Amino acid sequence: MKIRNQSSATEFLLLGFQSSPEQQILLFFIFFSMYTVILLGNLTIFIVIRTDSRLHTPMYFFFSILACVDVCFTSMTMPKLLVDLLSVKRTISFSACIAQLNFFVSFGNMDSFMLGIMGFDRYMAICHPLHYVQVMTTRFCVSLVSCTWVIVSLHASVHSVLASKLVYCDSNEIHHYFCDIPPLLKLSCSDTTINELVLSTETTAIVLAPLLCIVISYGQIAIVIIKIKSSQGRKKAFSTCFSHLTSTTLFYGPVLFTYVRPSSVYSLDKGIWISVMYCMVTSMLNPFVYSIRNNDVKEAFKKLRGTLISSQ
Repeated sequence: MKIRNQSSATEFLLLGFQSSPEQQILLFFIFFSMYTVILLGNLTIFIVIRTDSRLHTPMYFFFSILACVDVCFTSMTMPKLLVDLLSVKRTISFSACIAQLNFFVSFGNMDSFMLGIMGFDRYMAICHPLHYVQVMTTRFCVSLVSCTWVIVSLHASVHSVLASKLVYCDSNEIHHYFCDIPPLLKLSCSDTTINELVLSTETTAIVLAPLLCIVISYGQIAIVIIKIKSSQGRKKAFSTCFSHLTSTTLFYGPVLFTYVRPSSVYSLDKGIWISVMYCMVTSMLNPFVYSIRNNDVKEAFKKLRGTLISSQ
């Protein structure tokens, strides 16, 4: 997609975290540590799942995709942030800014949809166990992920094109550490009515659709769990959902606060720190949330570690 720059700004200044040089260095080490954990944690989970045949099930397939998406999602912003924390000039070109916006929205929404798909998977496993194998086939799972990627890519392209057509003539200072939709709309001095409309309608629908799927799925799951007479059975059924519910809460809380509301009440200062939650913290915690209580993943990790040690 070719983006035509109609703006007088050829580059933007990412103000990001405004602090003293000592605090900047401290933030660098904090975010560098978080990014390292994100990469190691999610890539380890992906490798463990793909190399152990016992984990070749729909639930773990979706989890491995989520791990990949988390790596890509954070990689759209964190490397640039780390460089800027050690730099005096924190600029980003217009085309790079639009590209960052495009991929950030794509992977962010992909994260959201994967949580929705994983909620549907838990619904099928608990509410319709006899039909689970027939419905959740490899072909169906791959098709779900592929269709989701097409949807989020088209959605991100709409925002990218609309943002590229805005005029940024008053200032080129973005009060954020990456190019996001609300800060760009705040920066533009042209009419952003269409952008606001798309943000409040299409974006709301894209964000809420997976969440609605999760709510409906867990509503049905709760009904089934309540009917289970054995307390051990109820505990086992709930334990398979606990990790997903935790991850969903960590992700959707800050996302809803940021995007599903009028941009006129968007706070630039709060937006920066809230974005840290759904961009970094959630992606960092997901591998631990999904593995600490999961004996299958633990056993697969021990097996992989043993294989690597023996090969040396």
